[in-house]
Amino acid sequence: MTTTVVQHTPAAPLASATPERENLLGMSREQMAAFFLSIGEKKFRASQVMKWIHLEGIDDFSAMTNLSKALREKLARVAEVRGPGVVYEGSSNDGTQKWVLEVEDGSYVETVLIPADNGKRRTLCVSSQVGCSLDCSFCSTGKQGFQRNLTAAEIIGQVWVAQRSVGPRRDTANRPVTNVVMMGMGEPLLNYDNVVPAMKLMLDDDGYGLSKRRVTLSTSGVVPMLDKLGDELDVSLAVSLHAANDELRNELVPLNRKYNIRSLLDACHRYLAKSDARRNVTIEYTLIKDVNDQQRHAEELATLLNELPCKINLIPFNPFPHSGYEKPSRNQCVRFQDWLFELGYSAPIRTTRGDDIDAACGQLVGRVKDRTKRSARHIQSIQLDAD
Repeated sequence: MTTTVVQHTPAAPLASATPERENLLGMSREQMAAFFLSIGEKKFRASQVMKWIHLEGIDDFSAMTNLSKALREKLARVAEVRGPGVVYEGSSNDGTQKWVLEVEDGSYVETVLIPADNGKRRTLCVSSQVGCSLDCSFCSTGKQGFQRNLTAAEIIGQVWVAQRSVGPRRDTANRPVTNVVMMGMGEPLLNYDNVVPAMKLMLDDDGYGLSKRRVTLSTSGVVPMLDKLGDELDVSLAVSLHAANDELRNELVPLNRKYNIRSLLDACHRYLAKSDARRNVTIEYTLIKDVNDQQRHAEELATLLNELPCKINLIPFNPFPHSGYEKPSRNQCVRFQDWLFELGYSAPIRTTRGDDIDAACGQLVGRVKDRTKRSARHIQSIQLDAD
């Protein structure tokens, strides 16, 4: 099979949209109800319009046929449903789909839909920031630098675009998007005020109607915000760990210098304690050749996680220019998996998906107006290496 790519002409600059019109796409149920009250309408209109927007993928008020003509005309004057512009849509040989989306300031973010179980599960990997501020040493996205947080509309807009592309959700047993993971560009907990409302829309029955166990937030360990999250949501939790001791994790995940492994695992325990369901934390562990893939690392990891209800996902490193790291062999990944199995852990090795469209883990880069100047330093280092 060959890769299928659909190129889109970028939409007109989004800044030209009429500023007084409210964008309804990112509004929570409470915000939507308040909006309708503010324009002299009943609160129940919120549920009707949410269903049109999120379940049916409709952005044209005139097509919302259970609203009166007068209300449809009023909405056209005072509101809009404005999602990100699609500038690229690609389909991988393995069925993975990737979208490059243009957001309000002309920056690009990326989102990826990954099919599994013969298409029964379709997991959307959603971005929360333009770029990423954390600079994890093994992540290509982090080397692009950071621009800004995404709004709630820009976050849920990724789900909206993917679902509209695949088809409206009329049959709950055959949803276009069955799972969402906040594992795209950015650290979700550093954009808490926009990520949480967007995730509530994913869970809302008039939004995307996903169960709590099918929505996952992945964090590198912003401990105070993880504690706050547990007070508001009960979604699945994934932790980007990648090392079992602070010395190595300080190198791989610089955030560890502020919130070390012990404080992170304690926060995970507190999060699980607030849950109303029996739940495990997913530990994400990127295997890097000769860095964290030896038997001693497996033994240290098993000891560290002994008291935490968890499962481990092993992720072979995805090489990118001048990272300084290499991908371990398949045999070495299996050996590491076997060591963990002997120590009582099931640790599946994540299959790399979407390589041919640069959609693999850690490879979402977008177009970032880099506030950190990190991308310029990375490009310079590549040039020096080439010389």
